[in-house]
Amino acid sequence: MSMLLTAKPLADQSCSVIKNRVREWQLAGTNPSLAVLMVQGDPASAAYAQAKRRFADKLGIRMELLEFGREVTETRLLGEIRRLNEASDIHGIMLELPLPEGIRAETLCEAIDPLKDVDGITPANKLACLTGGPGLLPATPQSCIRLLRENGFGLQGKHVVLVGRGETVGRPLMNMLLRENATITVCHSHTPDLAVHIKHADIVIAAAGRPGLITPEMVHPQLVVIDAGINEKADGSGIVGDAAHETGRYVHAISPVPGGVGTLTTAILFENVLRAVDLLHSTGRLKQ
Repeated sequence: MSMLLTAKPLADQSCSVIKNRVREWQLAGTNPSLAVLMVQGDPASAAYAQAKRRFADKLGIRMELLEFGREVTETRLLGEIRRLNEASDIHGIMLELPLPEGIRAETLCEAIDPLKDVDGITPANKLACLTGGPGLLPATPQSCIRLLRENGFGLQGKHVVLVGRGETVGRPLMNMLLRENATITVCHSHTPDLAVHIKHADIVIAAAGRPGLITPEMVHPQLVVIDAGINEKADGSGIVGDAAHETGRYVHAISPVPGGVGTLTTAILFENVLRAVDLLHSTGRLKQ
């Protein structure tokens, strides 16, 4: 029977710590807060934003959801980001993607103050992820590594096959895995035979965004699988990961979807909000 790497115990532990730290900051005169910018039109983004609001309420963190119509301009969004950068009562800024055609996500991401960039998407925080320097790191890669570590699967000296090289998960995760002293093989859409690489892996982290990509024929009984894929079912009834459902029967351990990486990612996002408060305080920019 495979070991199921569920994230709820770790997420609950994280939430308990966050609540205590939020109360400490509130007693000191600061109410930790997150601003989320979202352009209407993408149902998934709207659902994620509302889920974050519920999570923030549970933690005692103030969340401001700024919604814009599809007709919004890049200039307007840039102006809003600059306002939030300067706002002393806003500590974290997050931009929901995707954006409408004609609005450059890269331009908006670069405009966010790195000290408030809780998604780790600004050039300064990408550099911190590469070098290991101080900064705010993206939550999903952190979640993958914590799920492994807290379940007793160390990365040092392990052969990790990372499936996916996207900007938000794959690439930052690659750098974080290297700092954990893992040996990494990065596979992607141009890799000719994915199964060959997986057969020789100790750990597979799937972050390609392709449902059913990892199949039972590819895996082996000693393998640990972290499934970071979030894919909507064809009938719209829920989400599935990148590993086919039956794959879990043929590996040593696997994280479920839902209930795995995504569950812990949300908690880590709010850890980043508190990390942003700490950074702003350390630089003398926190107004109390």
